[in-house]
Amino acid sequence: MIDLRNIRNISIIAHIDAGKTTTTERILYYTGKIQRMGDVDEGTATMDYWEQERERGITIIAATTTCYWRDTRINIVDTPGHVDFTAEVEKSLMVIDGAVVIFSAVEGVESQSETVWYQADRHNLPRLIYINKLDRIGADYESVIRMMEERLNIVALPLQLPIGKEAEFHGVIDLVSERALIWQLGTDGSHYDVTDIPEPLISESKVAHEELIEKLADLDDEFAEIYLEKGEISPTHIKHAIRRVTLSTKAFPVYLGASLRNVGVQPLLDGIVDYLPSPVERPPIKGVSIKTHKEVERAPNPESAFLGKVFKIQATPHGDLGYLRIYAGKLKKGDVVLNTTRNVKERISQIFLLHANERTPVKVAHAGEIVGIMGIKATRTGDTLAAPSSPIVLGSMKFPDPVIYVSIEPKTMAEEDKLESVLERLVHEDPTLRVRLDEETGQRLLEGMGELHLEVIIERLRREFKLDVRTGKPQVAYRETITETGTGEAKVDRDVGGKHHYAYVKLQVEPLPRGEYFAFVNQVPDIPATFLNAIERGIRENMGVGPLAGYPVIDVKATLMGVDIHPTDSTELAFTEASAFAFRKALSSAKPILLEPIMKLEIIIPMEYLGVILDDLNARDGKIKVMENRGSRYVVIATCPLRKLFGYATTIRSLTQGRGIYMMEFETYEPLTESIPGLTTT
Repeated sequence: MIDLRNIRNISIIAHIDAGKTTTTERILYYTGKIQRMGDVDEGTATMDYWEQERERGITIIAATTTCYWRDTRINIVDTPGHVDFTAEVEKSLMVIDGAVVIFSAVEGVESQSETVWYQADRHNLPRLIYINKLDRIGADYESVIRMMEERLNIVALPLQLPIGKEAEFHGVIDLVSERALIWQLGTDGSHYDVTDIPEPLISESKVAHEELIEKLADLDDEFAEIYLEKGEISPTHIKHAIRRVTLSTKAFPVYLGASLRNVGVQPLLDGIVDYLPSPVERPPIKGVSIKTHKEVERAPNPESAFLGKVFKIQATPHGDLGYLRIYAGKLKKGDVVLNTTRNVKERISQIFLLHANERTPVKVAHAGEIVGIMGIKATRTGDTLAAPSSPIVLGSMKFPDPVIYVSIEPKTMAEEDKLESVLERLVHEDPTLRVRLDEETGQRLLEGMGELHLEVIIERLRREFKLDVRTGKPQVAYRETITETGTGEAKVDRDVGGKHHYAYVKLQVEPLPRGEYFAFVNQVPDIPATFLNAIERGIRENMGVGPLAGYPVIDVKATLMGVDIHPTDSTELAFTEASAFAFRKALSSAKPILLEPIMKLEIIIPMEYLGVILDDLNARDGKIKVMENRGSRYVVIATCPLRKLFGYATTIRSLTQGRGIYMMEFETYEPLTESIPGLTTT
């Protein structure tokens, strides 16, 4: 069993094409995990092992691996950068202890960079910053640092200066040790020379070294005392101070490199070991005891009762593979554990150390580890597994709602049951994927986060599960809400199955601010809890079908104004039905409207195409938020209705002769202000 102090559980996160997978590939090579570096463009990257990832040249699913550096075990979760797969990032960030955030030295802080940074903020994760692509034309690390400090509101802590510019970049000056690290370009980068700082850079490095010390003195009281007492500071003192401010997230160390040219990755590995936390340096995990219903904390003690979270489910032809972070205790092959989220027991038939798609069986796993498990049947993404003797449930994961859908059906009725079963497994695997039945048409609808998300799922059905399916054109997942206060009342008074059922419910509904989804308030005193729960259940179950066009209802507050209870005939079933009827009436009386998803676009283009892109956005009812010059390219940030963006990838390639790229993510819902052909309201 490895000492917990020598474990680092980290994730590598960034905007798409910043170099996550390329950097991970170098990390695996330099730590001896792989013998040959793969290439994203050639489809040979180790962590992008899915066929679709290799074809598309992007990471789609989070993949894990383990390597060793300086006697430290580093468990790495490599995550996607495309916004359609943001849920993969969120699942990973919930269970890691620190992160490496990669920025391009040319593009700097991009839209998804901000998204993943704020995701990490929510989990209070210590982070290292790695500015990649210093070898590219237009690379400007100082501009990127300024951009990070301004946009992300952080204190960046540069630990290096570059040696050489753009194509001549071949090393860094370590500001802690005040030494130069030089790589030989054109090699695999395994070896680098540690030398004196080149003469032309001595003055600049001395200034940067003093700035680092002064910044640390401002951030860390212990370091400030040593600085004031001794004047001269050793590299050891500096490293200890950097570690303290990093673990407290007061500042974020910055490293420089060019992963594709094999420059700068080893110092980043040193930084992971030196400055990111071990499991024992993170706050104890918090949960709720099933026995006492009180909040409890569990430290990462391998001798205590087992506790872990399944942060990812991967459907395989041989059953579900669960990705498990163990917070406390140990797990042995054959153990029976309690899924405290669903109150069911699971027998763990296999435990694996994971390396991309490779699995190495082990008999036992301990606190602090990230492993794969098989044998789980009822467990879903985000569920807690615990020792039956000490049942604790950890916090749940929250994921965004889908914004787009397609109809889907098998080509032959013989595959109907198989399609239903496979879709159920994929929904369990991916919480941002939904399947629902259109009550009017009877069609099965597959909902997701974007066109690419649904394309990937449909290809998986065809390739992985050998299902030939037909799909309709992508459609917008509209929502419904209300604009005024409304009331509704309903009575149930009938016989069902030889028993009389009675209930009367009066509800008031009113609009909530956008994004608050739902609230339920009771103003009736002394109502039995069973009936109150039945009333809320009836309302929630009817949030899925709105009064206008059958779309889900959001941002509504429902207040229970009155009930009538019969001493013997009132039942939970009657109150559930009555509240459902009353809720639908109240919605209809509150001036319901349709909402449409508005997307945020970040478009990066050569300057000569700015005019045609702006004209096209204007034709799509786009609203320009930001335009800025980044070297030879322009960045346009805009919002636009999703219904106007289908096929936009093809359009932007055509308008820019293949030189433009864009990212799109959900921004908000806004009222639909125009009539849409084929969209009927009732």
